[in-house]
Amino acid sequence: MDLEQLLEKNRSYRRFDSNFSIKRETLEDLVNLTRLGSSAANRQPLKFYISNTKEKNDEIFSQLKWASYLSEWEGPADNERPSAYIIITLDKDIAKDPWCDHGIAAQNILLGAVSRDLGGCILGAFSKQSIKKAVEAQDNHEPLLVIAIGKPAETSIVEEIPEDIRHVNDSIRYYRDEKGIHRVPKRPLEEIIVN
Repeated sequence: MDLEQLLEKNRSYRRFDSNFSIKRETLEDLVNLTRLGSSAANRQPLKFYISNTKEKNDEIFSQLKWASYLSEWEGPADNERPSAYIIITLDKDIAKDPWCDHGIAAQNILLGAVSRDLGGCILGAFSKQSIKKAVEAQDNHEPLLVIAIGKPAETSIVEEIPEDIRHVNDSIRYYRDEKGIHRVPKRPLEEIIVN
């Protein structure tokens, strides 16, 4: 796959095949992709916690909120939960602010996952203290993002926002259609390039 294909396939998957297991080595390979990426002032202040056991995954799962636009959906059912998590934390002894590093790291992890026929979802809606406790994080490690990873068990596609509703704030809300396909509206290129 070329980069554009990887990006198009890299959706926020929220339903997975929970019977599919992911080896720790695969997760370590995904974290290694972050090491190869950019870092503000090359500080490299991020530290990562990996989980691929049912017990730890269940503990992490219980702390997450999954999809604010899908208010009637309570999150993945037991058989739709991710097989693994990577928690991105900031080592406060190295830097007080992650700048853009956690976004770069999350994207590298997800692109790596997609290249391995996996998928994921970046989650930021959680209690930092609860996640810190769940992964037994060091005191100086502040949780920034949780990345759920697994074998996607849903279809997610990008679609252009229809021109007649682009001015409506809700036009950017992702949704599930009557067939359960997750649809992600995107602004057209000619709207985001302004000169």
